[in-house]
Amino acid sequence: MFEFLFRRPGDKGADPQAGGPEQGTPAGAGGSGAQDAGDAAARRAAQVEAARGLAGNEPAAVELILQSEFADVRLAAAEHVVSQPMLERVQAAVRNTDRRVAKLMQGRLDAIRHRQGEQRQAELSIATAQRLLADDKLTPNQVADLDRLWKVIAAPDELAAQFAGLRTALGARLEAQVTLQRAVIDALAAVRRLAAEPGDGAADNAAAELERLTAEHAQHRAAPEHATLPRHLLNDFDAALAQAGAALAARTRPVAAAAPAAPAAQASPPAAAESAGHAEPAAEPVPEGEPSSGSAEGSHPAETPGTPAGQTAGEVVSGAASTAATSQARPPKEKHKPTPADKEANARFMALVDAMEAALEAGQLHTAAEHDKTLKETKTGRLSPQQSERLAHIRAELKRLSAWARWGGNVSREEMVHAVEELPAQALPMSELAKKVSTMRERWKALDSVSGPAPKSLWEKFDAACTAAYAPAAAHFKHLADERHTNAARAQAMVEEVHALIADSPAAREDWRALASVSQRLRQAWSRLGTIDRKDKKKLDSAFGKAMETLMAPLEEQRRIEVARREQLIEEVYKLNPADRHTVDTLRGLQESWQGHAKALPLERKQEQALWQKFRAACDTIFARRKESAHAADHERKTHLHAREAICAGLEGATFEGDDKAQLAAIARTLKEASTAWHASGAVPRAAEQRIEARYRAAVAHLQSQADAIRKRAGTAQANAMRDKLRLVQALESALAASDAVDGEDWSSRWAALPPLPADYERILRARFDAALKAAADPAARAAHAATLEGNRQRVLSEVLRLEILAGIDSGAEFARDRLKMQVEVLQSSLKSGQKPASQAAQFQALCALPASVDDRTASRIEQLFRRVGAGA
Repeated sequence: MFEFLFRRPGDKGADPQAGGPEQGTPAGAGGSGAQDAGDAAARRAAQVEAARGLAGNEPAAVELILQSEFADVRLAAAEHVVSQPMLERVQAAVRNTDRRVAKLMQGRLDAIRHRQGEQRQAELSIATAQRLLADDKLTPNQVADLDRLWKVIAAPDELAAQFAGLRTALGARLEAQVTLQRAVIDALAAVRRLAAEPGDGAADNAAAELERLTAEHAQHRAAPEHATLPRHLLNDFDAALAQAGAALAARTRPVAAAAPAAPAAQASPPAAAESAGHAEPAAEPVPEGEPSSGSAEGSHPAETPGTPAGQTAGEVVSGAASTAATSQARPPKEKHKPTPADKEANARFMALVDAMEAALEAGQLHTAAEHDKTLKETKTGRLSPQQSERLAHIRAELKRLSAWARWGGNVSREEMVHAVEELPAQALPMSELAKKVSTMRERWKALDSVSGPAPKSLWEKFDAACTAAYAPAAAHFKHLADERHTNAARAQAMVEEVHALIADSPAAREDWRALASVSQRLRQAWSRLGTIDRKDKKKLDSAFGKAMETLMAPLEEQRRIEVARREQLIEEVYKLNPADRHTVDTLRGLQESWQGHAKALPLERKQEQALWQKFRAACDTIFARRKESAHAADHERKTHLHAREAICAGLEGATFEGDDKAQLAAIARTLKEASTAWHASGAVPRAAEQRIEARYRAAVAHLQSQADAIRKRAGTAQANAMRDKLRLVQALESALAASDAVDGEDWSSRWAALPPLPADYERILRARFDAALKAAADPAARAAHAATLEGNRQRVLSEVLRLEILAGIDSGAEFARDRLKMQVEVLQSSLKSGQKPASQAAQFQALCALPASVDDRTASRIEQLFRRVGAGA
């Protein structure tokens, strides 16, 4: 009865009749199952018909989905659910029960939400387009951004048509802006050409053209898109209009100063000097930064090189005559003989005269005036008439040139005043403006030293112009100074903040990440402070640096420890074995540890990047080695695959010859060799593992089926031989019991004609056969043997029943009660004794050795046992 514990997969099941009534299914239960199946089929058919008749009835479809227990009915009904609320209701209900319907509902919900999102984006883009269309200062980049956003939106047709109308209006506005800017640029070019055209012949035409351009510019300013015109373009146009107007005014101004120039040459010297002062503005302007005396020298018609300024030729002649008369009236004096000291002093004096003359020739009036002052203070001997005349001539030239220098200096000062007054309109940078004003003042001082002091009114005008021109720069520099003071105050506050952090340092709480964040924030804020006065900058930088060093000292120490930890992680990565199957998990753990350290304590960026590159290179090295190992392993697995394919091919093509015993031995040897080679071949590629395993199992199963067939055939032949010999023995015993004549030789020849049995069965049946033959020879022994045969009848029946129970063979309805009783006895005896029961083969051998008289029913039962038990003996 415990035979199921030792049953092999290839063995057939028990006889269908072995179950008996007690092992079958109750008739009532079978009938109930059939009735339930019929009810389910009816419900399914009804629900399928209801699903077909939905015809877009969404509420009915939802109810059918929620109530149906059939998946295909729910899927068919789900085709009629399209609205978002119903989809959400069904999806929530079947999310964990029906994957196909839930997936269909989710897909439709995603499509609806996508369309809604696209519509919202389209409405937002249309609102943006309307806002841009109402904006006065529309720019092309705004429209370009709107176009890029609209390209990725799948908008409905009505929204697309609305956007197209708005986009057309925006394009029209941009076109109008381009046209207006082009017109203003063309008008600006025309105004600049008008200002640059020389000549006075077309003055009236130029004035008319200027008026037309001015009117056209007024129209441009009144255009709808005037707000989009660049401000610098309008400023340039206004400046060009002013320049053109000034140029036209200069061309039409009559040259009134040139006419009185000729008669002024014949006037008296003082009048000539005065007329020259009035005619100067008509002359060519002196270049900025150069003294005007050089340009004016030689152009004054009233004076000659030998006449000082303000002195006429008649005065010079009369003065010379009076000097001569005086010299004639004086008595003659004794001639003074010059001494060597007088000669030396005279030489030094004349050297200064030569230097003064050279300075005059070079136009260096200031140097010449210094030399003249030195000459007046120098004591020298008597000069010769030639030396006196030369000195008088040089001093007269110095006086004449000084007069010209004073006049030229005033002209230069007027030009400087005009230049300073024009500085505010040039919109120069503040530093350049300050430099220009400072340069002008320096030039004014230089003119004071060269051309003499300026008139008070002219100086006041120049000083007012410089003050007005420098005012924006002064305000700008004041603003910069205020910013520097503000930045200094902020820097001091930051230093105090660092000191406060030192008093309550996050290092005490080991909050290194917060400390690093605070330090980075402070350094970035310090770098963005702006300019500070140089006298405060160095002191504040030193204070901030020392405070930050004190604050960062614990963090730097911890960072050194953290760097050592990171280096240790890198070393651990290099120590990993690439071929180990747990290397990837270990490496992943090291990476997570690295990320944890990086989050807990960030290092300096460069240091962090350098360590990360080293760690990443180490990981890449491990992965590269694993890849190489994987390639080698793949090659090895492919080699193993080829070897296993060869094993399978050998098993599939194996053929065996000889008798059944030789074939069984050959099959067993082949299977053993194949199993040894199979297990020695190693792993194969995972993709081909199942396929080659299935092929190997199929080949082995095929050979095993051949061996099983051979064994079955041999067992059947053996069972038939045992059955025939047992029948012969039973026939001999029946002849003894019936007192029939027994021919020993005949029975012996019949025994010898049968094939031999296995040793145990041959010995047992031969002993039983010989005992019967021996009893047949003696009448007394024959009667005793017959009595033994009759006495063992019931025992044989009991043993047959026991073997049928162990073999799982049906005993028949008439033996049901005895079989149940025997089963209980067998179970109780096995549980009480604690010993392992004898095998079926041993018990069958004992049955074969027991001589007894049997009827046909018992004989057929024993033959059935032969087929079941004897075939496997």
